[in-house]
Amino acid sequence: WKRIVVIAAGPVVNIVLAFLILWILLWANGVGEPTGRVERVTAEPAMGALREGDQLVSVDGVTGSFAALREQISSHRCAEQVDGCRAATPAVVVVRNDGQERTLRLAPVYDEAQDDMFLGFQTGSRTRPIGPVEAADESVYQLWFFTSKTVETIAGVFEADKRDDISGVVGSYEVTRQTIELSAERALYLLAIISLSLGVINLFPFLPLDGGHIFWAVAEKLRGRAIPFSVMERAGFVGFVLVIALFMIGLTNDVGRLTGEGFGVR
Repeated sequence: WKRIVVIAAGPVVNIVLAFLILWILLWANGVGEPTGRVERVTAEPAMGALREGDQLVSVDGVTGSFAALREQISSHRCAEQVDGCRAATPAVVVVRNDGQERTLRLAPVYDEAQDDMFLGFQTGSRTRPIGPVEAADESVYQLWFFTSKTVETIAGVFEADKRDDISGVVGSYEVTRQTIELSAERALYLLAIISLSLGVINLFPFLPLDGGHIFWAVAEKLRGRAIPFSVMERAGFVGFVLVIALFMIGLTNDVGRLTGEGFGVR
């Protein structure tokens, strides 16, 4: 157990550092909340129906926060859930603009990438101040969100769309450089995400990562005696190949972004 504690200390520090940075940023700056006011119409079925400045009042009779309205929109389903399909039943959307209310019937569209139903508009947001306890809760939520996305991306390395999301050292450097030029706050937020990703990836259970050493330490404890060096050597070779493969995928994606669409920092 002493070996496991020592080995795990590095990744744990990365994760704790990410939590502290996020906690301080959220406590100092608050959290953004959607207002429910249409800021930009982006696609069908909202195109031509909703207008900038429209305030969502209700969806299918459901009122309240934008989160509640968003959940009601998501409850509509297609006859067959495929990318780009329209919901079998339209959502009855009531909006208010300049004191006048309009009732619209819009069939949400399914986006497979987000696994959700959308009407095709972006809402405005406002900043709400929060205390240290709520900031800690929000930090844990964001840590879990990015952790699950990291694991999902690495686990889906054999899927083309997931593989395209992987970035390497070059991409991390370039995104960090561009983010620092925008603002110190965004740079700190990015630092937290990078620190978290390093900690999570380092806990993957294959050598030469820390997670691999922890895995074999546990195996040794369960076996009751040392693992043969030849077994460790073969496991280390397999892990090394996997790490190099991830590195090459990330490097290839980074070069493509450098010479193509860029990294989308704004």
